[in-house]
Amino acid sequence: MAHADHTPLRTALADVVAIPVTPFGDDGGLDLTAHRALLRRLLDAGVRTLTPNGNTGEFYALTPEERRTVTEVTLEETGDRATVLVGVGHDVPTAVAAAVHAREAGAQMVMVHQPVHPYVSRDGWIGYHRAVAEAVPELGVVPYVRNPHLDGEALAELGAACPNVIGVKYAVPDAAHFAAFARDAGLDRFVWVAGLAELYAPSYWAGGATGFTSGLVNVAPAVSLTMLDALRSGDVPAAMKVWERIRPFEELRADRQSADNVSVVKEALAVLGLCRRDVRPPSHEITEERRAAVAALLTGWEI
Repeated sequence: MAHADHTPLRTALADVVAIPVTPFGDDGGLDLTAHRALLRRLLDAGVRTLTPNGNTGEFYALTPEERRTVTEVTLEETGDRATVLVGVGHDVPTAVAAAVHAREAGAQMVMVHQPVHPYVSRDGWIGYHRAVAEAVPELGVVPYVRNPHLDGEALAELGAACPNVIGVKYAVPDAAHFAAFARDAGLDRFVWVAGLAELYAPSYWAGGATGFTSGLVNVAPAVSLTMLDALRSGDVPAAMKVWERIRPFEELRADRQSADNVSVVKEALAVLGLCRRDVRPPSHEITEERRAAVAALLTGWEI
């Protein structure tokens, strides 16, 4: 059987991979009206790759039914305007069922969250991702790598077994480690997405990344797309100008092991009147002091 042509999917990963937030209403449930408006705002701004059920979308705080709804709403709003990469995870049957649902709903790719099991072996990591990839051979599959102990050869093994594993969202905060991992796995075999967003994008670009994920893009799509343009054109000083502008915002998100990662993004969206600031446990709304800091940081951005 001839392998599918993954060129359009590879192109979609070499871009700003937006991780949309999941807005909640005053009843604590999904606010689908706000959700659809935020998705349209991203698409209208020129974002062409979306990951529903990512960590900025509070994947682990959603029920299975809510995750399916988020997938369906994203695909409905997107149509043919962007590529949708659905986040899946948890135990193997749950991840497989979510991947199959994503395919049936019309998604082109799935992003497989880092296994949350406390005992993750190398061969078990390969087996976990194989189970998902083999269940949806028609879809592109993108492992989300957050484990610094995983070696590039393990990914090469997975890729040899599953041709539809086409990209990697790499989120270990070590640029030298990333460059080595990518070369051990196959620099050209996979599309490398800097999974730690704009703060890491320039250094990971130097190591071989051609796309980056973003939660900031929910707030200021033009800022993220400006950085992408600079990186694509090889203009590192221009990329670093954007980096300097967004650094305080991203550092607020990264503080205390990313405790306020989503809360800061939703606070910014609340300041802009685009959705409520509500997040679900184990996340929590930010303090009054931090809320003032977020509002101050937004002034002067291209929003």
